[in-house]
Amino acid sequence: MDKTEVQERAGGKPIRKLAPKLALIFLALAAIIFVPAGTWDYWQGWVFFATILALATAVLIYLAKNAPGLLERRLQAREREAPQKLILKLGSICAAALIVLPGLDRRWGWSRVPPAVVLAADAVFLWAYLYIFRVFRVNSYASRTVEVVPGQTVITTGPYALVRHPMYLGMLVMYLAMPLALGSFWALLAYPPLPFIFAFRISNEEEVLTRDLAGYEEYREKVRFKVLPRIW
Repeated sequence: MDKTEVQERAGGKPIRKLAPKLALIFLALAAIIFVPAGTWDYWQGWVFFATILALATAVLIYLAKNAPGLLERRLQAREREAPQKLILKLGSICAAALIVLPGLDRRWGWSRVPPAVVLAADAVFLWAYLYIFRVFRVNSYASRTVEVVPGQTVITTGPYALVRHPMYLGMLVMYLAMPLALGSFWALLAYPPLPFIFAFRISNEEEVLTRDLAGYEEYREKVRFKVLPRIW
């Protein structure tokens, strides 16, 4: 089954039908950035929000036109695997804290991140987002949930030739950059649990893929590292 057939079978909603939901997501993001800060005078928040808005809009339009099935799966957040439900909740709490805490830092003046560091963190965030987008272009099965869909095959090209779970590498880098991009050192305290949460998620995901995806066990033997080449 080629990529076009997978997209046609998966379907996917037109971007105009997703617009209301996406608008709510962006409004919620703006709220958790600026409400904790208690002010609109938060240039780090504006740069970060504009970066996400531009990147997410561009990626969503691309996926709606070229990979509607992937877009449908990325918007699906209902985990079937019981362990993943807890992991998803814990990860969401940590991710939210990485955005909320910098706002509180801005309000109360806990730390001062130099503008050069903020902009460098924005650049790292941009790289990580584009790296994840590259993963999407290579792997049209990259769901938010741990599952194997009909017709799915093992992806071995692009980043998958180096590590088995490249998207998590991009996410870990992206999350690490977020507090600094939002102008906070203290918010980095919310980051340490994430690698452990991801490790647990990956462990369960490996079990599911080995069990349900033909050829994955052989792929594991060929590509030895999960996230970081020569490290993990």
